[in-house]
Amino acid sequence: MLHIKCFVFNEFGERCTVAWNDSLEAVIVDPGCRTPQERDALTGFIRSQGLRPVRIVLTHAHFDHIYGVAYLSRIYGICTSLNAKDRVILENNGVFCSRFGMPLPEEFATEDLREGDVITFGNGENVSRWEVLETPGHTPGGVCLLDRQERILFSGDTLFAGSIGRTDNPWGDYDALMEGIFGKLMTLDGDITVIPGHGDQTTIADERMKNPFLQPFNEPFEEDA
Repeated sequence: MLHIKCFVFNEFGERCTVAWNDSLEAVIVDPGCRTPQERDALTGFIRSQGLRPVRIVLTHAHFDHIYGVAYLSRIYGICTSLNAKDRVILENNGVFCSRFGMPLPEEFATEDLREGDVITFGNGENVSRWEVLETPGHTPGGVCLLDRQERILFSGDTLFAGSIGRTDNPWGDYDALMEGIFGKLMTLDGDITVIPGHGDQTTIADERMKNPFLQPFNEPFEEDA
């Protein structure tokens, strides 16, 4: 069984998720913890539950999702997985930080994450498997993480409750974002829970029916003259 604890960090309300199974091995998704207090909240929870972090996984490399990566990598001795196409974001986060008046995150090493990769953690009968879905657009290397057994999708900043990731920042691509959402996410089962990088949780079915950005037939009907 997969257990999940979500935290909301930094000035941008970024969602960090700690996920673990009954083996107590844990994966940390998008640790945006910037302040000492935020980092203590995350590590304190991990310690209180007796968890053993084995990997950090990034849905993308924007600064608000990575503030805690270097710190957590040091204290837990674990690697960080990121799609290689987002290295351009890592290398240019100063552009975004300057725009929003935020400090630059510490540098850290990454291992490549690709479409079709399967992230596994746990042991014996308690093994979790997350499929990597490349969904560029918000950033060139944006990914979503799908746990089919638990019916959970970690959508990062690709898909939100009632919205989609912004593409007006440098290296954004609206057409690519929509292609990934319609081609890879909207084809999933409707009862899959979506845990986004900001805001409320949702489901695939709710986004199909209610998300105003995903209504392919939302133009007014014009009768023939």
